[in-house]
Amino acid sequence: MAAGRDALRDITWRHGTRTSPADPLAALRSHFLALRVRPANRGIPRHSDGSLPECWLIVEWPPGKPEPTDHWLSNLPPDTPLEELVRLAKIRWRIEHDYRELKDGLGLDHFEGRSYTGWHRHVTLTALAQAFCTQLRNDPKAPAPA
Repeated sequence: MAAGRDALRDITWRHGTRTSPADPLAALRSHFLALRVRPANRGIPRHSDGSLPECWLIVEWPPGKPEPTDHWLSNLPPDTPLEELVRLAKIRWRIEHDYRELKDGLGLDHFEGRSYTGWHRHVTLTALAQAFCTQLRNDPKAPAPA
């Protein structure tokens, strides 16, 4: 991996809320590299010519670290920009936050019914409640909750 260090690019994937004199924009940034690879595994379906499908290998190597700290595989198209690959790889925090909000705040885990129809209705209403809360959060004119 040391040879690929020259190809690393410094990318900011989003801005946080904790500003400091050294980082007034609270930029969440690191060094990234993306390569097209063909992962090998018996369970991966092969093309008709017997070759394995290509995918992206995205590697994060933070400044000051002796080696990469994270990596992801992605099946996005070959022309996907590195910034988009990084943004999607780093969106995990949003997914975990939304799931926690659904489960703890909106009652996704409160269903105690016995039928698929009942479970389906519960999940649908919970997802609608979460979408409504997200819309309120994104509306700058909405009053803050009391």
